[in-house]
Amino acid sequence: MTQASRSTRTWLITGAGRGLGRAFAQTALEQGYNVVGTVRRPGAMADLQADHPDSVQEVLLDVRDAAAIPTAINVAAQAFGGIDIVVNNAGGGIVGAIEELDEQGAREHLDLNLLGAMWVCQAAIPHLRARGGGDIVQISTVGAIGAMPMFGLYNAGKWALEGFSEALSAEVAQFDIRVTIAQLGGFATDWAGSSMSFATPKQEYDDLRKTTFGTAEIPWPTADPDASTDADPRKAAEALVAHLSVTNHRPLRVLIGDDAREHATLAYAGRRESYGVTRNFNWPS
Repeated sequence: MTQASRSTRTWLITGAGRGLGRAFAQTALEQGYNVVGTVRRPGAMADLQADHPDSVQEVLLDVRDAAAIPTAINVAAQAFGGIDIVVNNAGGGIVGAIEELDEQGAREHLDLNLLGAMWVCQAAIPHLRARGGGDIVQISTVGAIGAMPMFGLYNAGKWALEGFSEALSAEVAQFDIRVTIAQLGGFATDWAGSSMSFATPKQEYDDLRKTTFGTAEIPWPTADPDASTDADPRKAAEALVAHLSVTNHRPLRVLIGDDAREHATLAYAGRRESYGVTRNFNWPS
């Protein structure tokens, strides 16, 4: 069965209970797609199921549990007879200078932001191949281009996500499976709130924290969601749907968010400058 012959495609979205994942689910449903969302809390998609009883299925999964992923993906594939689009959205942030990070916290973060996406891809590829092709979307960030102090582990996970995803794109193209790396800017989610972890602070970094975040307090004070200047997550979802609707010459990477282009420009300029003036190669014009 080819992609073109399927009238209703099915999205599998990890971390679909809130934030960006929920926005992706809502937008896909409004476009007439089926949605299978993985959640860590039963009933997180209950309202979506009530509004779209024939198009929504939730599956319990913590992507840090590698052993549980194959079974969860098989259940997801059975919900509507297959999977066509996989969105690796589940993730979170972590704040901490490299010296402040502990092994357990670092491993848990990479299990969530990096390895979870890898194992989901591994389990989903056979299902996509059986459907004659499909899409894998990796929700990345402009933080995968550059790096910020106090976000070193988060940057590392996203850089690694992009590295394996670029290789994956070349590996699965033969199966008509296309990979998209979505580099997002700032959106109004709880990424900086309940989805953020904090390393145990060392006082030697208090001044840097204050310079970077405006406070040395860890965890930082809870922000007023109504005061957020970040964009509506639905805009990210709409941009992703528009990107996936392109059938020819679709790029591997897509910048999403009004601030994403500026951040990417600054990050790539910084990368170029990091080679210094004695580099023995020239940047193409």
